[in-house]
Amino acid sequence: MKQILQSLKTGLTKVTEVPVPNVSSRSLLIKTSKTLVSAGTERMLVEFGKAGWINKARQQPDKVKMVLNKISTDGLKPTIEAVYNKLDQPLPLGYCNVGIVHEVGSKVVNFKKGDRVISNGKHAEVVNVPMNLCASVPDVVSDEEASFTVLGAVALQGIRLIKPTLGEVVVVIGLGLVGLMTIQLLRANGCKVLGLDFDQDKLSLAKKTGAEVVNLNNEDPLASANIFSRGRGVDAVIVTASTSSDEPIQQAAKMCRKRGRIVLIGVTGLNLTRDDFFKKELTFQVSASYGPGRYDPNYEEKGQDYPVGFVRWTEQRNFEAVLDMMAQGALDVKPLISHKFDISEAEKAYEVVSNSEPSLGILLSYPGLEITEASKKVLLSDNKNIVKSNTKKKINKIKVSFLGSGNYAASVLIPAFKLAGAELRSIGSNLGVSGIHAGRKHGFYETTTDNNSLLNDDKNDAIVIATHHNNHAESVLKALKAKKHVFVEKPLCLTLDELDKIEANYSSSNFLMVGFNRRFAPQIKKMKSLLDIVSGPKSMVMTINAGEVASNHWTQDLEVGGGRIIGEACHFIDLLVFLVGKTIKKYQIQFMDTSTKDTATIFLSFEDGSIGTIHYYANGSKSFPKERLEVFAGGGVLCLENYRKLNGYGWPGFKKMNLWQQDKGQKACVKAFIDAISKGNDPPIPAKDIFEVSRISIKLSKQ
Repeated sequence: MKQILQSLKTGLTKVTEVPVPNVSSRSLLIKTSKTLVSAGTERMLVEFGKAGWINKARQQPDKVKMVLNKISTDGLKPTIEAVYNKLDQPLPLGYCNVGIVHEVGSKVVNFKKGDRVISNGKHAEVVNVPMNLCASVPDVVSDEEASFTVLGAVALQGIRLIKPTLGEVVVVIGLGLVGLMTIQLLRANGCKVLGLDFDQDKLSLAKKTGAEVVNLNNEDPLASANIFSRGRGVDAVIVTASTSSDEPIQQAAKMCRKRGRIVLIGVTGLNLTRDDFFKKELTFQVSASYGPGRYDPNYEEKGQDYPVGFVRWTEQRNFEAVLDMMAQGALDVKPLISHKFDISEAEKAYEVVSNSEPSLGILLSYPGLEITEASKKVLLSDNKNIVKSNTKKKINKIKVSFLGSGNYAASVLIPAFKLAGAELRSIGSNLGVSGIHAGRKHGFYETTTDNNSLLNDDKNDAIVIATHHNNHAESVLKALKAKKHVFVEKPLCLTLDELDKIEANYSSSNFLMVGFNRRFAPQIKKMKSLLDIVSGPKSMVMTINAGEVASNHWTQDLEVGGGRIIGEACHFIDLLVFLVGKTIKKYQIQFMDTSTKDTATIFLSFEDGSIGTIHYYANGSKSFPKERLEVFAGGGVLCLENYRKLNGYGWPGFKKMNLWQQDKGQKACVKAFIDAISKGNDPPIPAKDIFEVSRISIKLSKQ
């Protein structure tokens, strides 16, 4: 299918062939008929992409600070690679979609196949959208009109925040699509409206909807607002402009009456003058998109609606309200349509967005894709791995396919498998975008959203699983039953029941590997060789300055990510198991805060008397090294700093082993897996270690 993708690195916008996405349990699969280009937001993204490195940095000073901290702890090269990989990821554009429901998820209510719906879906022939971000379109509203719904909800949410009453005087600064719809909705609410802009055509459109207007090129907005409000000052100002200037907010404050209200919908400079706000006791608020529920994963991704008695207007109910206004004729968007293009001509549409040609509502039309099994795959025909019938037989390589194409898979795992000599066959992703990008970048044969066909492909020797953690166990089981070798990025699974099923289905005839890469790091191997000649128990202290992760991040969701003990602390349990080489006899955990469970100390004791303490802390500074390991044994001490500096104290024959750049062992871990398959070596990590570490991690997380 066709989808519009933009490069944040170059600003280039392209129509790309992408596999049709999957439908999830709480989402709709929608065949698109129309989408609306949000000129303000999408122009800003295009301009950011086209900006040079210095201008990008100036626009994101907080990100620059993060980069500098990472350089100081991890080194220059890994930091540059991380930044480059982040900017290299394609960005799907669009969030104003109309189409027909093709398929509904198993837990979806209130929608059925064949319904005509709006959503915040992307510019694509088929979109997967959570059910709370969709709304049914009334019969009297056309697809072209309905495509304005999401932007209308942006306008409506800003209006709800100023809480207007009948007869109040409101100023709207910036008369783009959102500003013009804001005027109509305010007029329908019984308000007097004054519109401000530099564009005479937009001012004329605003005047036709009943607003008074001010041309900022040659009129004084403050004097006009004073006259318009009968000298009292306006009741409220809604700023829908997009500019780096502070002037819109400063003007808004000056034209308001005492205790007036200001809401920012657009993007402006925010250097506020305290005196203007202080003397008038003004309120200022930034509107968050479509309404309550926005950026709440429980509402948007899990479909948990807010009770209407407590939250009357949510994102979805704002969508419905806008559609009702269109159906009643109170919101007329037809005059706002300035350009129409077919999806195949979308690049022309973005030329209009980027240049000085006057434009407002730019509509994209879609011919209607037939969804088949074949449409869930894209053959990457420029791939060098494709073997033509007249070529000589290729040297046999281990054929590997990937489930999951996120940032870690694309930037770390896939390059490591290529370096190890694997042949990259298929890469699977749910929505298709990340899969097409990673597939083309790294030379896969094909990309797909049909994960079952990938798992059952008899041409695959091994499957790499790098999806969200809640999908690991099911994918591991399917791969094992299909007689594939399996490399699963940690954790192996999230529950003891899942672990029992994996153990029951595991056979030593196929390799099962978890990405516990720390034990393969060169400095860890050196520590292991030094410790193996020491008789007697060891004492180990592992400190992880893990950093804070937002409570609504998927890794913190116990159902999806399993929490940080299962998801990441398992790394360090495995590391201590490797260094000691003995079974854990006792284990205990102490959490600082049981509500988040991401700052804790783990105590381990081994059957040979060794003891280990793992301090996994999320409450430290990012400027401090992330990982530090100290081992006390045989009268000496080994100290490893962030996989760059290893020092020996009182250690016969060893003083230090330093590296130019950080090496956590990812490449060596993958190479050991590939070599074990191709050369018949022993399993890189014994199955008993994998199951022991997984079981203890799960049990610790439940304490």
